[in-house]
Amino acid sequence: MILVTGGAGFIGSNIVASLNEAGRTDVVVNDILGDGAKWRNLAKRQIADFVPPADLAAWLSGRKLDAVIHMGAISDTTTNDGDLVMETNFRLSLRLLDWCTETQTPFIYASSAATYGEGEQGFTDDWTPEALRQLKPMNLYGWSKHLFDLALVDRYVKKQKLPPHWAGLKFFNVYGPNEYHKGHMASVLSKVFASAKDGAPVKLFRSHRDGIGDGEQRRDFIYVNDIVAVIRWLLDTPKVNGIFNVGTGKAESFRDMIGAMFTAMGRAKNIEYVDMPLSIRDQYQYFTQSSIENLRRAGYNAGFTPLDKAVGQYVTGYLDQADKYK
Repeated sequence: MILVTGGAGFIGSNIVASLNEAGRTDVVVNDILGDGAKWRNLAKRQIADFVPPADLAAWLSGRKLDAVIHMGAISDTTTNDGDLVMETNFRLSLRLLDWCTETQTPFIYASSAATYGEGEQGFTDDWTPEALRQLKPMNLYGWSKHLFDLALVDRYVKKQKLPPHWAGLKFFNVYGPNEYHKGHMASVLSKVFASAKDGAPVKLFRSHRDGIGDGEQRRDFIYVNDIVAVIRWLLDTPKVNGIFNVGTGKAESFRDMIGAMFTAMGRAKNIEYVDMPLSIRDQYQYFTQSSIENLRRAGYNAGFTPLDKAVGQYVTGYLDQADKYK
């Protein structure tokens, strides 16, 4: 069996889909569905069990698993419930790490590019303690992920016992099918598609920084299929341990992404620019771009889907379909 925490969420459900497509039905999902449409992320999937977070410790007792893929977290970067975030993102991760260490189970977990903060130190995934301590996350979510990275690396440096195979993944700006339940945390593309299809202009932020054009704020956008491909590779490459950036290594603008959306729709661009709210203007990131040399050195040599191709797949295969779920 493979346990996927957060398995009904965005990235988690895409991992479950990929495992099913590879013939694995012994996949166990740990998550909370709530009373919305999140269950639809799994509606086309076959799973062996569904375990609520409150039951996870008892369910794990005495089990033997092939791997734990830990995607579960409170990922809202605007949340301010520190106790809940620390329990969910930090302490649960520590308990799973302890269980995987005790049972010698491979452990792959989601860190985050949010650990880099504004990026003053760059976006290089040097996971030495000295390099990690230089990072300054800008929000509670990023800090909770950073704390876990530090805790795991501290054990590694002190040569304490760890799982036989472990990897932390710093995801950059992920987009793709099954992100619809994420609300304001979903990708811009997902949020604007329906109104753009109805003919409304897409509103992007003006730039408030010299030398950067309106809509030219840049992110390392990565399609969720490429995220899943890295995780599947790690499952098949047990000798690779460490913390890795998972992005394309190429920053592209919001204007590029929305332009690719209109191209996929067969329509002319219809973009308006609006002032960025004062509440976020001073802490807004204008640029993120992952360094992926660490992943390449580890042996991952697959390419990443170009933005225009990935957006085209997402729009025509999901967003513009009656059934947009994977």
